[in-house]
Amino acid sequence: MSYTGPDFDPPPRRRSRRGPLTVALAALVCGGLLGWGVYAAAGGTDDDAAGAGAEGSPSAAPRTPSPTASSPAASPSAGDEGSPASRAPSASAPAAAGPLKGKVVVIDPGHNPANFEHTAEINRQVDVGTHRKECDTTGTSTDDGYAEAEFTLDVAHRMRTVLEKQGATVKLTQDGDRPFGPCVDERARIGNAAKADAVVSIHADGSGAGNRGFHVILPGEVNAGEADTRAIVEPSRELGERIAGAFVRVTGTAPSNYIGGGTGLVTRKDLGGLNLSTVPKVFVECGNMRDSKDAALLSSGAWRQKAARGISEGIVSFLRG
Repeated sequence: MSYTGPDFDPPPRRRSRRGPLTVALAALVCGGLLGWGVYAAAGGTDDDAAGAGAEGSPSAAPRTPSPTASSPAASPSAGDEGSPASRAPSASAPAAAGPLKGKVVVIDPGHNPANFEHTAEINRQVDVGTHRKECDTTGTSTDDGYAEAEFTLDVAHRMRTVLEKQGATVKLTQDGDRPFGPCVDERARIGNAAKADAVVSIHADGSGAGNRGFHVILPGEVNAGEADTRAIVEPSRELGERIAGAFVRVTGTAPSNYIGGGTGLVTRKDLGGLNLSTVPKVFVECGNMRDSKDAALLSSGAWRQKAARGISEGIVSFLRG
């Protein structure tokens, strides 16, 4: 992903406006980072895995995948906990009893496996409030050809399983059930129409080799055209902090070493999926597909299950307050 786009801001220093809650959130993220340090020191770093970025701004050209492109390691095994189950596209199973009963979560799997077959459609410009940009992009891929769009769908399916067991009603913005997209503005409208309590967009980055780790993208304050994020900036930051802390703890993966100043948190004002949202929403870049070590993790079904659980536990923490 390129970070030279319009209105990109590093994570700002915030003045506390919520007292004990803000302190508690900071402790949560710091605790997660401390947990990663202990994990790495014990020799259990993510380097041991056996096993383009967010909308409109890939920083490395992806390989052109076939409709079913994935490396052998990318396919979930029959024994993977939470492996995707057959289901009608984008549908949620009836909510189970659990702590999230009555809560609605929208999962937005970035890109679409068939986008590369519809370049004219995904290059169409849409209004994201601050400017116009492409409807969608193809996303990035690993050097072995495992597409970001395949990765995001797999993680979304695993998250859906975890969250439904907690009682949440879960909706996907796409489930490989449409020829391309949806466009970034429509992705935002799906979450808004669902009156979602939380929306998370799943991605993997396409940065340079040697750039490693995850980061969570938060909406900046935007009030232009149809975009008005002022009401969601604070709850989205809380959602992002909870996810970052849980992601470190569950996956043992460090925050990005190339963006976010080691916090794992980045603020952007140029992403339509965030600008047009009226409900709390963040993007999660789970790792860098163009780095061989991160690519090995992203291609591992066992690690993707950890990623899904980490993101889901952050969502559960946010929704339970």
